[in-house]
Amino acid sequence: MTRSTKWASQRRSIRRSLLVGIACIATPAFAQDTAPEQAGEPATQAPQDLGGATAPDIIVTGFRETLQTSISEKRRETAIVDSLSSTEVGDLPALSVGEAIQTITGATSHREKGGASEISLRGLGSFLSNTTFNGRDASNGSGDRAVNFNQFPSELVNGIKIYKTQQADLVEGGVAGTIELGTIKPLDFKKRRIQLEMKTNYSPYQDRIIGSSAWGWRGTASYVDQFDAGPLGDIGIAVGFQRNKTNNPEETYAASSTWVACNPAIAVPAGNCSEVTRAQAAAGTPFALVPNAATYRQISESDKRDAVFGAIQWRPSATLDINWDVQYSKRDYAENRRDLNLSELRYGLTNMQVDENGVLTHVEGKTSLESVGTLLERDEEYLGGGMNVEWRPTERLTIKADGSYSRTIRTDVERSVRLRTDPLDIYGNRTAINNQRVGYIYDVAPGSYAPTITIDPRFDVNDHALYSDDARLRRDELQRRNKIIAGRLDATYEMDGFLRSLAVGARFSKLTYSDYDDRVEITQDDRTVDRDVNLACRTIFPQTDYLSNAPGNQLSSWATFDPVCQFQGYLGTEDPGHNADVRSVANRDVTERTLAAYAMANYEGNLGDMPIRGNFGVRAVQTRVTSNGLRSDLQVVTNGDGSIRLVESGVFDTVTIKSKTTRFLPSLNAIFELKPDLLLRLAGYRAMSRPAPSALGAGRTIQLEDGTNFSSVADAISLITANGSPRLKPLMSWNADASLEYYLNKDSLFSATVYYKQFTGGFIPVVLDEDFSIGGQNYSIPVVQTQNSTEKSRVYGFEVTLANRFSWLPAPLDGLGGKVSYNYANSNFKNEDIRLGAVYDPETGETTPGMIPAANLSGYSKHVVSAQLYYSLGGLNLQAIYNYRSNYYQDFVGGNSQLRYVRGNQTLDLRASYDISNMIQLQLQATNVFDEPKITDMPVQGSIRQYHYYGSRYFAGVRVKL
Repeated sequence: MTRSTKWASQRRSIRRSLLVGIACIATPAFAQDTAPEQAGEPATQAPQDLGGATAPDIIVTGFRETLQTSISEKRRETAIVDSLSSTEVGDLPALSVGEAIQTITGATSHREKGGASEISLRGLGSFLSNTTFNGRDASNGSGDRAVNFNQFPSELVNGIKIYKTQQADLVEGGVAGTIELGTIKPLDFKKRRIQLEMKTNYSPYQDRIIGSSAWGWRGTASYVDQFDAGPLGDIGIAVGFQRNKTNNPEETYAASSTWVACNPAIAVPAGNCSEVTRAQAAAGTPFALVPNAATYRQISESDKRDAVFGAIQWRPSATLDINWDVQYSKRDYAENRRDLNLSELRYGLTNMQVDENGVLTHVEGKTSLESVGTLLERDEEYLGGGMNVEWRPTERLTIKADGSYSRTIRTDVERSVRLRTDPLDIYGNRTAINNQRVGYIYDVAPGSYAPTITIDPRFDVNDHALYSDDARLRRDELQRRNKIIAGRLDATYEMDGFLRSLAVGARFSKLTYSDYDDRVEITQDDRTVDRDVNLACRTIFPQTDYLSNAPGNQLSSWATFDPVCQFQGYLGTEDPGHNADVRSVANRDVTERTLAAYAMANYEGNLGDMPIRGNFGVRAVQTRVTSNGLRSDLQVVTNGDGSIRLVESGVFDTVTIKSKTTRFLPSLNAIFELKPDLLLRLAGYRAMSRPAPSALGAGRTIQLEDGTNFSSVADAISLITANGSPRLKPLMSWNADASLEYYLNKDSLFSATVYYKQFTGGFIPVVLDEDFSIGGQNYSIPVVQTQNSTEKSRVYGFEVTLANRFSWLPAPLDGLGGKVSYNYANSNFKNEDIRLGAVYDPETGETTPGMIPAANLSGYSKHVVSAQLYYSLGGLNLQAIYNYRSNYYQDFVGGNSQLRYVRGNQTLDLRASYDISNMIQLQLQATNVFDEPKITDMPVQGSIRQYHYYGSRYFAGVRVKL
């Protein structure tokens, strides 16, 4: 697909999204004859209908009530803020917090397993955003700073707020914005509520899994109450619990995450392709981008999550308010994978065809085929909470103290068994191929996202007996631990005059991140044992209609085996356990200490006859990073012919790398009330976003060349890979925003915002010499790792929101309403590919040009569209939620990896509820209705790496309020 064709397709998607939303919402927004609320009056307080006539108070529920509350909060805030909140527990319009957030202007998600996970704001990646839970940082198990929103049930969260601009009292870390999640304060809720909710879900894709149920369920219970404790004051409690048992089926094709530039002019019939260097490419040598391997993968899964939250609010007097809250989530997850691997995609390549960007469109080669069965089991536990005290010693002075704790532990145990092709089958008979490697043809049809791989028809991929050699058993255990301990103290003094208040505060936090990746690997070459286990552990292909929705003539099945049975057959145990020593050079051990202080003034007055208000201040932030990494000692062994080989001694040395940064973050927010219903907001601020904790690792992995005969140590070392860069500095930006907001009535809002961000640096691969002890001698060896660059870049864009209810329509159509938003962002940021991009040598000061274009900011999408259409009539509430996001670059957790792009995609979710009475509500929901595949490219756009199908899911439930 050419660049112009892609842009034309993208424009059609955007135009379709906007026209549908605007045609449904925009015209009637200005056809209403409604008196606006008075200046400063919250939009939800006006007891009037939308035609301007006085009417009795009407209780508004459902998505309309949520929109009204959000519009009112946006109007009251000092910064540029968009929110989603409800006065009721469990009324956020989504199944997960991530799906709820993407209904907010400028927010969109990265979807995994068909559900929203990481959030991008204004088309900028999740690493540029900061997320707090009840005002505090939250840990996660991914190794980055992007909170996994799926761990927080939407039924137990009743407020989401996104700060698009910064102010000095906000926790730093949000260049794109700050996402604030909140649970209720029980005394503020002001009523007793016992609520029970049960949903059942159906997954059509899971129905394709043989012997598996397509049904799941989730149950939620919550209790809120308040008590008069007499002389002890007032006490409120809130408790909630949810159990979620579901399945997330997946079918996919994927190439490996390592791509090589092969020379298409050189045929290598009996080896790997001839690799092209950066210098050769710069001199005009053509290249084809080829992955090391490719995999067809079928996945069936079970997923159980328990979540609990609790809060106690104690108000012993009118001047003292004490809050405790805790959140706990535990997830048990099992994923059965059945893979067909083409493990040597670069072997014996001929007849390579490429386009002008080096994208491979056709090749013929030979590869070993592997049937791999894997059982992945994940245990993830989150615990967070804290205590907040608010004290008013005088009418003018308020002091707040907060202490918090957040911890996530994620442990993945993966057991997999590989069986590979061979000239002989399990019975010792010659195969039709009579070779370990099988011929294949790789083709990509013009405009297709799904490569077609045709395997030599003489080889039957469904014949179990042909996977007869090189049995390899692996047990991998990956554990990530992330903990945050923080405390803050804030004081606000109210004043008279233009300066209404002065706030000062300080915050300390200590973040620790550690991980280990332990592998136990056992190989087996006894053909008799191979045959017996092969016969005992065969399974039928576990899915019908595999990749039936993908274009082209795709593989539909292959021979599969039960990996747990294979472990038992080969080892006599289903799980051999991890190594006694889990130390590794790939392990990370990072501690980040942050000390911040701020001063901020709030002001309010008049500029002539025009009311103005806002704040200004500065935040100072010092960040200290300490990263410990292991270095594996290598011994030099001299062979009989005088050559050498390197072997690991099992001895490790610890290397500690430290870094420190101090940054000042000034901010200014101003609101001009041009008219009672028309606000102009201006903001200028400096912001920062820190690198992911896993990107700060100090480990270094030494990869040795194949073979055992080398003339020198340098010849024996193939590559030294950095698993992080502890010296990475925060990404800094200067920012300016201007927003115009028109509040027609409590249901209607039009806002338009323009913004500009100037980044003071970027990231680039850098060659740094590091010292390694090998055989008792020190060697200085170059290591490629990511570092900050001095190259400046910028992002500018605008976002538009229109919300309205169609009150001008005759009843019952006046219950229609909706919201549409669009965000456009333009960026020239550069992220270079670690293998094929530009690389900087600080010794010479020279930059070697890259072979492929740099990527933009991680998560950056030029276009984001969100639209919601609702209908409310009595107890009936209907809602459709649409999202579109253009293509974006998605980095790998931990950094130092090759470029990966996600193609543009659109989603549609549907919701319906009906209130049988004030106590009982029936619910229906459908997610991922379009069932579009998620498609990724690597390492350039258009070079197909992977596509996923997840399928739609359907939910039916009942909610009971007591």
